[in-house]
Amino acid sequence: MAKTTKKEPLDKKNNSKTEVNKPLQLTKQHKIVLGCLLVLFSIALLLAFVSFYIYGQQDQSAVAELTDRSEVVRNWLGKFGAFLADLIVYKGFGLAAFLFVRLFFLTGMYMVLGLPLKKLKNIWFWDLFVIIILSVLFGFFATSVPELGGTIGYELNSFSQDYIGKTGTLLILFFGLIIYVIFKLKISPENIQSFFDSTKKEIKAELATNAISNNKNNYNLEEFAVVEEELDEIHLKTNGSQFEINKEALKPTINNSSEINLDPIAKPLTMVVTPPPFPENISTHKEEFVIETAPEEDIIEENLASRLVADFGLFDPTLDLSNYKFPTIDLLKEYSTGGITINQEELEENKNRIVDTLRNYKIEIAQIKATVGPSVTLYEIVPEAGIRISKIKSLEDDIALSLSALGIRIIAPIPGKGTIGIEVPNKNPTMVSMKSVIGSAKFQEAEMELPIALGKTISNETFVVDLAKMPHLLMAGATGQGKSVGLNAVLTSLLYKKHPAEVKFVLVDPKKVELTLFNKIERHYLAKLPDMDDAIITDNAKVVNTLNSLCVEMDNRYSLLKDAMVRNIKEYNDKFKARKLNPENGHRFLPYIVLVVDEFADLIMTAGKEVEVPIARLAQLARAIGIHLIIATQRPSVNVITGLIKANFPARIAFRVTSKIDSRTILDTQGADQLIGRGDMLYTNGNDVVRVQCAFIDTPEVEKITEFIGSQKAYATAYLLPEFVGEESGINLDMDISDRDTLFREAAEIIVNAQQGSASLLQRKLKLGYNRAGRLIDQLEAAGIVGPFEGSKARSVNILDMSSLDQFFNNEQNN
Repeated sequence: MAKTTKKEPLDKKNNSKTEVNKPLQLTKQHKIVLGCLLVLFSIALLLAFVSFYIYGQQDQSAVAELTDRSEVVRNWLGKFGAFLADLIVYKGFGLAAFLFVRLFFLTGMYMVLGLPLKKLKNIWFWDLFVIIILSVLFGFFATSVPELGGTIGYELNSFSQDYIGKTGTLLILFFGLIIYVIFKLKISPENIQSFFDSTKKEIKAELATNAISNNKNNYNLEEFAVVEEELDEIHLKTNGSQFEINKEALKPTINNSSEINLDPIAKPLTMVVTPPPFPENISTHKEEFVIETAPEEDIIEENLASRLVADFGLFDPTLDLSNYKFPTIDLLKEYSTGGITINQEELEENKNRIVDTLRNYKIEIAQIKATVGPSVTLYEIVPEAGIRISKIKSLEDDIALSLSALGIRIIAPIPGKGTIGIEVPNKNPTMVSMKSVIGSAKFQEAEMELPIALGKTISNETFVVDLAKMPHLLMAGATGQGKSVGLNAVLTSLLYKKHPAEVKFVLVDPKKVELTLFNKIERHYLAKLPDMDDAIITDNAKVVNTLNSLCVEMDNRYSLLKDAMVRNIKEYNDKFKARKLNPENGHRFLPYIVLVVDEFADLIMTAGKEVEVPIARLAQLARAIGIHLIIATQRPSVNVITGLIKANFPARIAFRVTSKIDSRTILDTQGADQLIGRGDMLYTNGNDVVRVQCAFIDTPEVEKITEFIGSQKAYATAYLLPEFVGEESGINLDMDISDRDTLFREAAEIIVNAQQGSASLLQRKLKLGYNRAGRLIDQLEAAGIVGPFEGSKARSVNILDMSSLDQFFNNEQNN
């Protein structure tokens, strides 16, 4: 009883607040009824206006006698229609009055369909503006056809002519037309010029298609222009919200797509070289002192570098492909309107169910706020004082049951805020297109070495990260949850931001179908071994040589950094651009190398330890010299990704998985099992976990981008990695007989008798250690008695019996 008496004044207080503060608002049913009435009224106006121009003169006398029921009118809407037509057309605006039909019809349809009414203000203003302009214009013909301009148009025209004359009236009307064209139709001289320029380029491109097919070095590419659209970001279906909506988070993604410059702005490095002063005459005193100067060679190199920069400027690695054009944003498809539709009824319903569920467990809420994202809505709640957070977190399943939703996730507390977050999936999620993410200002203005646009966060903000600072990325998730689309989003981000001279890709695709589209940009962006036919590796046997080749490239780059006395690739490239490193000494511009493995588990199953060692080396050491790894797998278990490798992958992306154990395996925390799939993912870089809706890019979009890049002038070949020679081929086959082990003949007899070439056999028979048995096997291979190493299989024996072995040794002695 005490609890009820405490709650009653609180409820009364809340009710009184809502009654005072809540404005009078129409419900959804009222809007539908009123909208239907306006639509029918617009149809009635149309009938009345059309019949007025047919029978208007015959009904003129009947308008004044509306109360006389015996009076006959010809108007299709009767006496009321004749009265409306006479009032709005004849005594009003004339022929321009037909725009009122459009205004009432649009207003009614907006209310019936639940569309935002904010746009109607703009439509009503400009239509009324046109009505006045047209009625004044038709007022010039009032003496012959008074129905064209109406009484208002005639009076305004006459008033204007009395003061500024007919010419001045026409000039004012022309000025009104200019205002309408510029502000409403958004037509400017620049737009007209760009239209003619684009048309001219289209004609040139069609004429040059035959020339392009004959001469691959000449290219005339079409410039794509992005049409500017007005995007209304927030669409409220109903009004009357009883709690706050975080509308600041719902910012437009592409306000002016036509103003987006997708070409990265190259900021030249300004370097001022001031050699140290050397006084000509130094006065010596009784005290002895020594003046230390820089070594003469360093001074000469510094002066040479400053002269080269003054004469030629900074070195530009993009000069080989100076005419290269980055992909345009038109190549990507817009899958949604760009805005997020807020279903107010859904928000209210979810809010009430959350509050009721918590209240059933005696948990009171002081405040609740909703942030609507593309696929998930975040409800931030502030509990009353004295409520334990763990108690709310334990009610995760109960809240999911009350909401009847999949993927309820509770964040208790939200990092950096004094609130508890409850993530609830939207009933109608919005797809995040790659176009909206690439075109966002956050990605275009990103000051990063390797910017990657992954998608949008729960607050509808574009999520951009730097691969160079990760420094490696591990992607995991169940089959069909978006890993391959995520890889395509990563690669597309880099293609839109980096020049072919700045980044190279090493692509490993065991599936053989996911990354094959990037074959078209082989000579622009891909790297491969010199003896490989295809740049995209689909054969797991060739992956080992490629990984070991990357290790050789890593060691070579570290040697270059050591000679240049710098610590990372950025400092090295800056020094090379400043012409402080001599190419004759082996120095060169170093592009970033990104290794992408689509299905790492399949690679481990087939290659095993041979893959693990180079991957571990690259993961530990390669970040400073610009080699970064992106590995995708279904479940990074211990037998797939060892602790040594996993420790060097702090940046991880988890798509939806089926169990909490898998989520802990990927993220070291739960949450991935509560995602809703279709690109819904969690990202962590060792700190907080961020929920992101991955941007969707379809195969045709990737194909358009690769065709656009592939049609341009390219390098002669793909970027060649250094050759790698395996250890098994490094045995000296010309080994001197005098250097053989004393047990060489005895070991040969054991091998020939057993017809099995293995070091373990010699260990058991001769009671030797592993190192000496291994050396004996190498000597036997050099002599040709046993075959080469074949992995887990025993070596083949080339000599079949003892008599052949004796003949072998006799021939060696005779030679």
